[in-house]
Amino acid sequence: RGAARGARDRGGHAIAMDFAELEQKEGVRLSWNAWPSSRIEATRVVLPFGAVCTPCKPMPEMPVLPYAPVVCTECSAVLNPYGMVDYHQKRWQCCLCNTGNALPRNYHEINENNLPAELFPGYTTVEYCMDNKNPRPPCFLLVLDTTMAQEELQDAKDSIGQLVALLPEECLVGLVTFGATVTVHELKDSPMPRSFVLRGTDDITQDQLKKLLQLELSPHEHATYDKQKGSAVAEAHSALRRFILPISECEFALQTILDELEPDPFKKEIGMRPFRCTGVAIAVAQGLVAESHSAQGARVMTFTSGPCTMGPGTVVGRDMAENLRTHADFNKGSATHFKAASKFYNSLGIRLATHAHTLDVFACSLDQVGLAEMKTAVDQTGGVMVLAEQFRAETFRSSLRRLFRRDASGALDMYFNATFSVFCVPQVMVCGGIGPMSALAVKSKSISENEVGMGQTTSWRVCSLSGDTSIAVYYEIVNQHSNPIPAGTPFYLQFCVRYKRSNGEIRLRVMTVARRWAESAAAHDIVSGFDQEACALLMARVSTFRVEHEETFDLLRWLDRTLIRVGSKFGEYAKDSPETFRMPGPFAIYPQFMFNLRRSQFLQTANNTPDETAFYRLMMGRETVLNSLVMIQPTLTAYTFTGEPTPVLLDVASIQPDCILLLDTFFMIVVHSGSTIGEWRKAGYQELPEHEAFRTLLAKPVLDAKTKMHGRCPTPRLVECDQGGSQARFLLAKLNPSATHATSDARGGGMGGFGENGQAGAEIIFTDDISLNVFLAHLAKLAVQS
Repeated sequence: RGAARGARDRGGHAIAMDFAELEQKEGVRLSWNAWPSSRIEATRVVLPFGAVCTPCKPMPEMPVLPYAPVVCTECSAVLNPYGMVDYHQKRWQCCLCNTGNALPRNYHEINENNLPAELFPGYTTVEYCMDNKNPRPPCFLLVLDTTMAQEELQDAKDSIGQLVALLPEECLVGLVTFGATVTVHELKDSPMPRSFVLRGTDDITQDQLKKLLQLELSPHEHATYDKQKGSAVAEAHSALRRFILPISECEFALQTILDELEPDPFKKEIGMRPFRCTGVAIAVAQGLVAESHSAQGARVMTFTSGPCTMGPGTVVGRDMAENLRTHADFNKGSATHFKAASKFYNSLGIRLATHAHTLDVFACSLDQVGLAEMKTAVDQTGGVMVLAEQFRAETFRSSLRRLFRRDASGALDMYFNATFSVFCVPQVMVCGGIGPMSALAVKSKSISENEVGMGQTTSWRVCSLSGDTSIAVYYEIVNQHSNPIPAGTPFYLQFCVRYKRSNGEIRLRVMTVARRWAESAAAHDIVSGFDQEACALLMARVSTFRVEHEETFDLLRWLDRTLIRVGSKFGEYAKDSPETFRMPGPFAIYPQFMFNLRRSQFLQTANNTPDETAFYRLMMGRETVLNSLVMIQPTLTAYTFTGEPTPVLLDVASIQPDCILLLDTFFMIVVHSGSTIGEWRKAGYQELPEHEAFRTLLAKPVLDAKTKMHGRCPTPRLVECDQGGSQARFLLAKLNPSATHATSDARGGGMGGFGENGQAGAEIIFTDDISLNVFLAHLAKLAVQS
């Protein structure tokens, strides 16, 4: 029961494999793969009905169709293999709303033996290649903080140079720098390039920016402007001819400006933080891309080394006597700048999302920079956050390389300006969605009054997404008990995402899934169709969303009560007999997921700054099921002389003197050497030719760790430590404390601990946290009560 995800009972493993295979085909995972047919029965299931959709998941076998989709006139869903087609009348019936529709003229030759690809039974997920009459490459506006030391600024400039080198030549770039003021740099080829310096004390709107940067025509020029022919004057005034240009035209000018860039000249005062107007700089960048690149793919990429200290978006005052806010300050209500800064960045996020633009924040600092305040803007625009200590850090630079990787066709593996829409049958309503997106004002009959996450709509804008971006959608069953549906009758859900590739192509991916109604919440189909991994992710997202948006929400109590109700409903037990309690196979590991979720950095804020907590929650809100499970319940692998690497229990008893452990928490990878292994390594045995096996044993976990790091963005931090060393705390913090100082003292032990099953362990944890076995014993006791 305390096993890591890799070490599971046979039944649970087989079921998980089936769900993973379905996801490979459909791009979607549902928490329940059979749904009760009435609202009353649905409430008895306790856990949410939802889907985790990965809209741009790489699917090599998915067909790409070079024509427009056929859309239902009533509900706007797309023709799919589950629709009924009348080949004689040339009509089709929508499987979602049952409306009859005429097929378009170009479909009039179809018959049973001549089907379009979207009606092939195996093609439930297809992609349409849409016409784009105005293809434009994406824009990357670089916003660089100059209030740092010369050496650090040079590292930041080198990182930007590396980033520009990764971009295709046709991509557009611009440069804004900031310190006490904001400087917008002209990149056009000119004997005397100009820069516009703006005050850093007040917010600047798009209209104000047009005047300040002279992007508007004068009254005389406006009077003589011919809208049909355009004018050379208007062309010369355009931001796309001055501030934002293709890399092929401005690379030399951009590199020259970067080379000549010096640290912010404003005087540094002892005991005072430097002037830094991050909020105004992002507002200026937003106005510039909105003016030049509206409704096209664009990213505002902010490189900063400290908190905003002036103007809107201020996180902390300049006086060093004022400390940066902590979680304790939030609890006391004494974080003086937090609400105003959060409100400002939220408004910036809305302005960016309105034009389908993304905000990214690359924070390289030993202290906080204000990510907790900026999170809403980054999250609702689909941006990324990267945290590092220095711009020269390899984890930071590899994160940049990973972010700008290319696909097989040579285009950037990032997608822009997406619209994500969901469609469902009349017996189901959409409660909302949670992910890196913002809600669109799309009204539908399918909108539920019970809002979960971003509700009151069935469509969301996703300004930027990648192949790993996942969106959680929550549903409510509204069919009345008096209107029974025969068990086994299919129902359908459809997910559509329209997005733009970096090469200008517009694609529409349509994912249609079919599942079956079950008679009641106790039906065998409901239990066997439970996907505990997808449900754990859906619960984790609801938890993090509610803890951020509801001030008086007692999260741990809600999670515990929900788990007890699940145990009472689905557990197998005799009344008032806790020792008989067990969860059925499909639920076997779900309590363990909840135990680790309660202890995770998403819900527990001790030992993390508000910025780190914001980063962790941002990542939880967008990653795939498997990646999110690694965040909730890390994997632990043991390397020994006796065999292949094997998954082991995420338990303190797994620490052995002659064993190397590899802990993967997604954000950090820890290679932990047992005490004996560490002593041998310090003695240099690996250098001796007769100890080839030892040398191989030391190298294998580090190699596996680097392989895991290579596929992730942001790149996780690698920690190599020995048992008893200071950095071993990263491992101990994640392990189940089955052996603590309390259990050791009770058994008369010294520093050597005993696991809960009595086996001797090599380590104990000094903690008052309860262990998994105690947690499960309490669950059994409360679940079986009459």
